[in-house]
Amino acid sequence: MAFRLGEIIEKKEHGILRGVQREIACECWFTSKGRTIPKIIKVMDEEGFLHTIHEIQVLATEEKTYSGIQTVEHLCRISFGGRMELVKLVFTKESCTWSIVIA
Repeated sequence: MAFRLGEIIEKKEHGILRGVQREIACECWFTSKGRTIPKIIKVMDEEGFLHTIHEIQVLATEEKTYSGIQTVEHLCRISFGGRMELVKLVFTKESCTWSIVIA
């Protein structure tokens, strides 16, 4: 007779997060199922100026694990400085923090 204790979940390890990372403030919507949808972000530039970005288009969302830390990665197109940029907005579940990764 065989029995099973709980679910066995395999998580694919993605190594380390690559690219230039900056901590950001993010206003997001959490759905009833726990999905995150970023709405507004605030990011500080190299000179110390705070920029608020309202135009965020989420292209794809994927849950990933980096060095054992679970994250939700949003591939987004944002309007910054009069031009469109492709960035990743990363929500770290463990610390409930957001960062932006600029390619």
